[in-house]
Amino acid sequence: MDQFNTRILCIRLGSSTHVIAVSSPDLACEFLKKQDEIFISRPDVLSDYLISDGYLTVAMAPFQEHWKKMKRIITRDILSSQIHKWLQPKRDIEADQLLRRIYKQIEKKDAIVDGGLISVRTVSQHFVANAMRNMIFGKRFFGQGMEDGGPGEEETEYVAAISTILKHLYTFCITDYFPWLRGKTDFDGHEKIMRTAIEILRKYQDPLVDDRIEMWNNGARKEKYDLLDVLINHENHKLTPEEIKAQIVELVIAAIDNPSHAVEWTIGEMIKEPMILKRAVKELDRVVGRQKLVEEQDIPQLNYIKACIKEAFRKPNVWADPLRFDPDRHIRDEGKQVVLSDNELRMVSFGTGKHRCPGRMLGTTMTTMLLARVVQGFEWEVPCNEGSIELVENYDDLCLSKPLLAIAKPRLPRYMYPEY
Repeated sequence: MDQFNTRILCIRLGSSTHVIAVSSPDLACEFLKKQDEIFISRPDVLSDYLISDGYLTVAMAPFQEHWKKMKRIITRDILSSQIHKWLQPKRDIEADQLLRRIYKQIEKKDAIVDGGLISVRTVSQHFVANAMRNMIFGKRFFGQGMEDGGPGEEETEYVAAISTILKHLYTFCITDYFPWLRGKTDFDGHEKIMRTAIEILRKYQDPLVDDRIEMWNNGARKEKYDLLDVLINHENHKLTPEEIKAQIVELVIAAIDNPSHAVEWTIGEMIKEPMILKRAVKELDRVVGRQKLVEEQDIPQLNYIKACIKEAFRKPNVWADPLRFDPDRHIRDEGKQVVLSDNELRMVSFGTGKHRCPGRMLGTTMTTMLLARVVQGFEWEVPCNEGSIELVENYDDLCLSKPLLAIAKPRLPRYMYPEY
């Protein structure tokens, strides 16, 4: 689009598929809000079809009655404020385990190094994945996990499969533009990659769903403890096992990516700008103190922490001095809360219009708690063998091109780090 010096471009791919690309928030809002009745439906894309098991879910389904049914269920009964509060203890467990795991990794350090070398991407992804498993299935791990509270082989394979799905979700697939080729060929290997990754998720998730349904049917389970119980026992619109399984796949795919990558970017920027990190720590010490751990109830008062996250989501062609990491640009009105969404699409977060992400509350909570806990619990520095941290965007997505590795050092008293 830079080559044609335009903010909107229509390209015909294949015999009848037209792709309209826009790079301006104003034009995006025109499509997603003002003209949403025309553009609200989803195209028939192979990756969407496979993930949703034939469009049984909400985010990837065409704009039809089934989409309306699933949206009501997800919005009112899965991602509602009441359910969010009900599941907070499960998220609290994972917030504690996050500190425990990083602390245990530091304890294993080489004696020469002061602190421990931490993969921010890995701990962030598994924090979200573990929390989602606990909220959906009532368990942090599919297997036994590691002694330090980290993921085992099963969880590592599971998160890697999610990353593969996200990387190939909307990559070019020739059968999307020549539909008559679907089922006959897989020139680019796209279908095989997607099917393999989805099979990995389903091999861990589906048996748990089948077992739980059987428990409810034979009376072995009589009380709801997690989201799977809620989905199985939905009264107004009874869901089939196939719908439940497909929707769970969609929930975990939607939840894990944005919080983990946003925090990875934010920590990297904070390490490059120590004064920003220092201000974030100062806010946590003022709001929470150093004798207790930050909790979800503190989030409304953590405006600077949220502004740092929001800065990681921004669109560069909208803001002045876009290459400068400046959280203060999001704190303008004294006493007004910073939120991680923008209906005018000046940042990439939860979208807008009828297809807006219904998980805004959960996404905001998970992202803010992840950053707040790691900033409160540890000092972060550039690895000693590197002069600086390079934050380079990947060529085909919004992730860092390389996982962020940083030195972490405990900054709280020893007793503050959970042992369980």
